[in-house]
Parts: sequence; structure tokens; C-alpha cells
Amino acid sequence: MTRLIPAGTFTAPRGSLEGQGPWHLDEAHARSIIDLAAARSTDIVIDYEHQTLLAERNGQPAPAAGWVDPRSLEWRSDGLYGRVKWTAAAKAAIGDDSYRYLSPVFPYDAQSGDVLDLLHVALTNTPAIDTGAITELAAARMSSGRNPHDQEVTTVDREKLIAALGLASNATDEQIDQKLAALKAGNEDATALRQALGAEADAKPAEAVAALKAGVTPSQPDMTQYVPKAVFDEQQTALAALRTGSNDTELKGLIEDGLKDGRIPGQATADWLKGQGLAACKAYLDGAPAIAALRGASQTQGKPPKDEKPDALSETELAVCRASGISPEDYRKANPAPAQ
Repeated sequence: MTRLIPAGTFTAPRGSLEGQGPWHLDEAHARSIIDLAAARSTDIVIDYEHQTLLAERNGQPAPAAGWVDPRSLEWRSDGLYGRVKWTAAAKAAIGDDSYRYLSPVFPYDAQSGDVLDLLHVALTNTPAIDTGAITELAAARMSSGRNPHDQEVTTVDREKLIAALGLASNATDEQIDQKLAALKAGNEDATALRQALGAEADAKPAEAVAALKAGVTPSQPDMTQYVPKAVFDEQQTALAALRTGSNDTELKGLIEDGLKDGRIPGQATADWLKGQGLAACKAYLDGAPAIAALRGASQTQGKPPKDEKPDALSETELAVCRASGISPEDYRKANPAPAQ
């Protein structure tokens, strides 16, 4: 990482291209610069001798000596740092001491001197500030009380900026600001996503997706909590059979009790209840009164009254009909009167 702008208050005692300082950079303004840089779609250029600024004046090309990854900017206690990728020619020039220093170009607040953004950097041998060799720093330019976005639009080729942002050629300053703000917001979302996925801060989308896939481990079920389906089916069948046998036993007992206490008047009713099942039998017995006559206790000692018709139903049988909802005729058909 290379220091691009120093922390604290600094000046250009030997003069700068524009502006005279003092300038100031603290952590809050550095964080703002980092956010602005993250919204850029291009790397920050490092040229030779500020030729990017002088090209319009001298008509000479402005080749790059290197590039700063805008997403690599970070604040440290002694200044703003960034990751630099040098061209082969610049590496050679630095290696043989043809060039030794850096000089940043930034807009600043004319009243406070606070640094507002980092536009580009120059490789030079005449830095405005003595801070050491190549990985240190240099000079500055441009005073501005306006939004740093506006200053950058003034400095950078406006047409190129508009094209890079995908706007119409007649885009207004407000439209440019809105687009830059949207890019910044999108980058903040992307940064949060990278952090959530545990990906590197400068990871490309494909790398972030790879990190997500690497972090997803298919869950394995605890097989001790399961049994084979065949075993489960077998147990269900056995349980059903057990329930059926238990129900049959209970139904048989209920019918026997009903016959004994007179709630079931005869075998025909018993057979009918057996066919209806356990639940129907319980409902029937719950509503049928115990009939003493069917247990052998009656005024006529089991004999019909003298004036009773041979096929007439007794009071007991009528009670059974009322309890079971069977008509007397149907009951008599199912239970013929005994021979006199």
C-alpha cells in the first residue's frame, strides 16, 4: 500500500501547481474520499509530472505511470493509502531512481482547507512537500467551496465523465451528481454483501458468489432419528391390527353387558350393534336404560298380560325401540314373538 495524502495539516513550502494551503486531512474527510472513490467506475490514474493537468496547455499526451485501485483506499493514522499498480516503464524508472516521489491532485474547501477528494496523482521529482521517497507524497491544487463532485466535473474531461456514467451528452450537473450518488449507494450495498459473505473487499461478483457457495454446507440428517420405511410400515400395520383386536374385544364385552342388563333386548339387536361398530354401540348403550324386566324382574314374572296380543311388544321392547329409533314393526320382524 502507498501513502497518497498525509494526515493532519500540511502545506507546500516550495509551491504547488495551484493553491498554497495549508490543507488538512482527518479521518472523517478520508472516509468521505473513500466513499467517493468506491463509486468510481475507473481506476485513479498516476501520470508523469501532472501531464493530465497540462495536456490542454502543451498539447502533449499524458501516459499513465500507474493506477490506483479506488476500492483499495484506506485510512491509516498517518494518511490515506491506496494499492498502486505500476506500468513496466514506471517500474523501471522508479527502480533506477529516475523518479522518486508522488504528488496528489485534490479539491479542497477554500475556507477550511479540508481535502474533499482524490482526483489523480503524479509521478515527479519536484514534490511540493518533503515526505520521503516514492511511497510518500507531494503537492496539491485546486481550491473549491463547492461539492467535490462539481470540482471533479470541472477538472476531468466532462464528455468522458458523462460517457463513463452512461448519461446523455447534454446531461446537467444535477444529473451527474445523482448518477454518482447512485453509484456510491450501489457500491455500499456491494461492500456490505462482500462483508456478509466473507469475501475480500475488492472481490469481483463472481468471487463473492464463489465465497457464498463455499460457505454453504449441505445439511446431513441425523439418521439416528429415523427408521427405514419398511420398518415404519410394518409397525403401523401391527398397531392397526392391535387396535382392531382391542376394539373387537371391547365391543364384545359391551354387547354382553348390554344383554345382561337389558339395554340390548335380544340377539338380533346385539348382532345389529356388532355390525355398527364400537362407537355406535357405545352411543346406543349410553342412551338405552337398563330394563329390569330383561333381568328377570317383572310384575307378570315374564308372562304377557292376559289381554295382550300375541305379537304385541312389551313395555321393555317398546323402550328398546324408542332408544334405538327402530319402529315396533321392524323390531317385531327382527325379533319374532315367542310361542305361547
